[in-house]
Amino acid sequence: MDNVTLRGYRRSDARAVSRLFRDIYGDHYAQPHVYLPLMINQNHGDGSWHSLVAESGNKILGHATLCRNSGSHLAELALSVVHPSNRKQDIATQLGTRLLIHAQALGCHGVTIKQVTQHAYTQRMADRLGFCSSGLLPDYVPSPFGETLPESIVIGYTPVDGHRRPLPALLWPPGCRDFMEHLCEVYGTQDKEAPWVGPPIHVEPCTGRYDVMLKKLDGSLLKQLQRLPAHWMISIRLRLATGFTSAVENLTAMGFTFTGIAPNECCAGWLALFHRGYQPRSLTLHCPHMQRLHDQAQQHLAVHPDAGLSPS
Repeated sequence: MDNVTLRGYRRSDARAVSRLFRDIYGDHYAQPHVYLPLMINQNHGDGSWHSLVAESGNKILGHATLCRNSGSHLAELALSVVHPSNRKQDIATQLGTRLLIHAQALGCHGVTIKQVTQHAYTQRMADRLGFCSSGLLPDYVPSPFGETLPESIVIGYTPVDGHRRPLPALLWPPGCRDFMEHLCEVYGTQDKEAPWVGPPIHVEPCTGRYDVMLKKLDGSLLKQLQRLPAHWMISIRLRLATGFTSAVENLTAMGFTFTGIAPNECCAGWLALFHRGYQPRSLTLHCPHMQRLHDQAQQHLAVHPDAGLSPS
């Protein structure tokens, strides 16, 4: 970190930050805003982004951001990049540490992070910053490295300033009991289930898949999900609450696989993650719990070949 200064983002940094992303990722980065300096400044102006940069000799060589939607008590530590010539200097970790402190000043209750899986750098950084990995998102975004297969993502979460986000006290199904008990030890449990905020069902098309958010899963909805086109890649986020065991059983029978949990941005609860339509692949992950989830998802493809999509 010799001769490197960490400081807050300035509007005059927009072009240099955009150029840094292009120097590292070319045209493959999944967040299009980084290619538009005007959008970078707009996101900072409306309070959606809160960034720090690493600077040396008037040259920006590192960047990280807290991304936050209006009204949410969650922020995401994201857009973390360091110029290749300045790696292994702990710059990304230092930026992340300062932004987690800033999250307290913003009144955040917790911070998430999406860790790429093509390499282990961000996974190790998240571990050093105190994030616990809670879920896996297979084939989540186009590869920022120009690879043919989409990039799978590991979700991490850390509470801020003593704010708790306990899991509901449930009896976990055998297939995921060890994993869920591990998360209960990390985040705690409570008998009361967090209230749901928002519509009971929400479906949104994303790049290469359909995201489905559900308050609950009943027989009528299961039948409708069964009638969705078989070639669709579908990611379900289901409220983690009573009925989780039967949901795991029913969705598994339909070709979905359980890949962990993620914080619900709309409330203080958690969402159970289920996926169908991801492609077979081999990954080596930093967190042993995420490695087991990935391996189980790949084994699921062998038992349910219709759950995966053949590479084009």
